[in-house]
Amino acid sequence: MTPTTHDVVIVGGGHNGLTAAAYLARAGKSVLLLERDGHLGGAAVSATAFKGVDARLSRYSYLVSLLPRRIIDELGLQLKLARRRYSSYTPDPGGAAAGLLVDHGDSGASRASFAGLGAEADYDALAAFHADTARLARALFPTVCEPLPTRSGARRLLGDDGLWDELVEQPIGRAITARFSNDTVRGLVATDALIGTFTSLEDPSLAANRCFLYHVIGNETGDWDLPIGGMGAVTAELERAARDAGAQLLTGALVTRVADDGEVTFSRSGTDTVVAGRHVLANVAPAVLRGLMGEADAGVQGPEGAQVKVNLMLRRLPRLRDESVSPAAAFGGNFHINEGYGHLEDSYRAAAGGTVPAPLPCETYCHSLTDPSILSPELAASGAQTLTVFGLHTPHRWLTAANNAAMRDELQAAVLASLNSVLAEPVEELLLMDASGNPCVETKTTLDLEHALNMPGGNIFHGPLDWPFLEAGSPRESAAQRWGVDTGHGRILLCGAGARRGGGVSGIGGHNAAMAVLESPL
Repeated sequence: MTPTTHDVVIVGGGHNGLTAAAYLARAGKSVLLLERDGHLGGAAVSATAFKGVDARLSRYSYLVSLLPRRIIDELGLQLKLARRRYSSYTPDPGGAAAGLLVDHGDSGASRASFAGLGAEADYDALAAFHADTARLARALFPTVCEPLPTRSGARRLLGDDGLWDELVEQPIGRAITARFSNDTVRGLVATDALIGTFTSLEDPSLAANRCFLYHVIGNETGDWDLPIGGMGAVTAELERAARDAGAQLLTGALVTRVADDGEVTFSRSGTDTVVAGRHVLANVAPAVLRGLMGEADAGVQGPEGAQVKVNLMLRRLPRLRDESVSPAAAFGGNFHINEGYGHLEDSYRAAAGGTVPAPLPCETYCHSLTDPSILSPELAASGAQTLTVFGLHTPHRWLTAANNAAMRDELQAAVLASLNSVLAEPVEELLLMDASGNPCVETKTTLDLEHALNMPGGNIFHGPLDWPFLEAGSPRESAAQRWGVDTGHGRILLCGAGARRGGGVSGIGGHNAAMAVLESPL
């Protein structure tokens, strides 16, 4: 039997796959999207995590910075992204009941908090650094939905060779230690270089620089906004746009094979089906695609994530050891815990040697403070709040099928201990109980992410991040190469986080794969 042919078959129904489907269907292409789960959205979903507790958490991805306004406008997405008043709060890890508050609404309070830690000069240095990263963002972010510039072209767009060398050509740790003197301020800046990336800030591979760049260029400001209604609201709008444009979206469709000629085999409801695509877009990790194509990965180091995520439901926000800052202010932005620069580097070395850092560097935020719509009216009226904690420097190499449950418990305990070190009361005493009488705490290791999301190594970027430009001499002959979605197979393109410029909840990988298809002669 001859397989049914579509212009485009998309493997994977995460937000990038939906973005590609919407663009291509709007352009008149016949689009079939195949998703193995019973729902769409991949990591960009909202879900009820605790039995009998009416709260829809952004279970995996949780903030938005890299989703271009261009994609929102072109696809007509009805999204509300909330800007948070408080950028961050960082308790002094030295033991004093004080901390750094970055308050967009009160610069005086922010400056005073820096002065309280003896870091007033670093307050001005931070403002200057943010101005510089904003210039980098204004230069590079407009290129992410265009064919890739060259390295030299990107450098010209910035127009500042000194800043380029500082942020792109040398380890980011050098810039941080040269610009700031206070260890806590250095750590505050450095964490953007480490989320999801297991490396030293001073590593010459510049992996930290690439991570840092994607954290600070979003929409030319670097602001990380909160999606009203949770991350599922983003996916729901993308799904609507794709369906309205005429894309066919199938859930419960497990792809088992992708062929170089565009044939895709999938299993649904116990039946195997073969379809053909003039193009196939892979909204899966490159390592997963290679497996589907029967390509061996022998000798190739797999992707490695390096974070643990803990979701909690609390009766109320906990009191802080620092009584000068309200819990609403501290948890209203990114709450940095035990993330001094020196401790981040010590933690990396400890983790590389197989030891869980103590205390574990963590970042915390509270979605429900800004957006109580994710809670039922009764839950919101009670004062309950969500809490999301990311623990850093917890590499996937520690985990196996045999030890994952024990490691999950150990890492959860490390996260809660780190959080409690800056609180005036144990967070465990504030946990809500679910319908079965269990405390509302959910922990996801990198192995849990691998199993739940088909994300190798639990790597949230699907693999090492690339620069958003091409090196001199890189091939640019094909549309896929120019748009950063090339796989080495003419009909098969990347459209997920593993595409160049594809990390984070951005839709950029999906947009760029769609543009490459529309430029292709096939």
